Amino acid sequence: MPSSDKPTVVLVHGAFADASSYAQVIPRLIARGLDVVAPAVPNRSLIGDAAYIASIVRQVPGPVVLVGHSYGGAVITVAGTEDNVKALVYLAGYALEKGESLGDLQGRFPDSDLAAALVYTPFPVEGSATPGTDVSVRTDKFPAIFAADVDPRLAAVLAVSQRPLAAQAFADAAPAAAWKTKPSWGLVASSDHTINPDVERYGYQRAGMTTVEVDSSHLVMLAHPERVVDLIEEAVRATCD
Repeated sequence: MPSSDKPTVVLVHGAFADASSYAQVIPRLIARGLDVVAPAVPNRSLIGDAAYIASIVRQVPGPVVLVGHSYGGAVITVAGTEDNVKALVYLAGYALEKGESLGDLQGRFPDSDLAAALVYTPFPVEGSATPGTDVSVRTDKFPAIFAADVDPRLAAVLAVSQRPLAAQAFADAAPAAAWKTKPSWGLVASSDHTINPDVERYGYQRAGMTTVEVDSSHLVMLAHPERVVDLIEEAVRATCD
C-alpha cells in the first residue's frame, strides 16, 4: 500500500476479468509518477464488493482517484463515497443511480451481444443449502464480444481465465451514488459488444460527467491504454494537484 500523500490511482476491474486487465495501464501510470493499487474484486455481490473496495481505499493515506471498468463502475459508484476519494473515472462502465441495480439500468436499453453468450453455473454458498449462480461468458464467444481489438492470443487466454460474476451482483441496488458529490470522468467504448454503449452514455450524461468516446471493444484498457491513462491523468490533475 502506498505510504506517501501523493495521489493514488485505485484500479477496479470488472466482471469476467481480474486486475491483469490493467496490465498495459499500470506501468504507464507508474512511469508518470503515480502510485497504483489494483485489487482483486470478489465479484460476489455489488454491496459486498463495494464494501471490500471501500476498505482498501480507506487504507490509502492520501487522495485517491478511483477507476472502475465495466461492473467495476457500479462498484466505484458505491465505494467512491469514501472521504479520500477525490475523483471517479468510469471505463466502459455502469454509473448507477442510488437505488438502481445493474439489471435496472441495462433494462432501459436493447441487449448487447453478451446476453446471448452468458453461461450460468451453480456454486456452493457456505452456510446455505441453496447454491449461488455464477455468470460467465462462453469461451468461444468471449474474444469477439469482449476483446475484438485485442491480440487474439491474449483474448484466448482471457477467455479461459475468466473470473465469473455472481448473479446476485445484477440484482443489488446501489445504496449510494458517489458521482453526485465527486467529480467524474467517463469513457464510452463506442464499439462495445459487452455493454450497449448507450448504457454507458446514459449513465455518464445523467451524472454530468466529462465524457470521451473511443472506438474500442469493451477491454479498452488493453486495446487503447494510452487513451485510458490520459483520462485518468486528467482526473488526477483536476482534483489532486
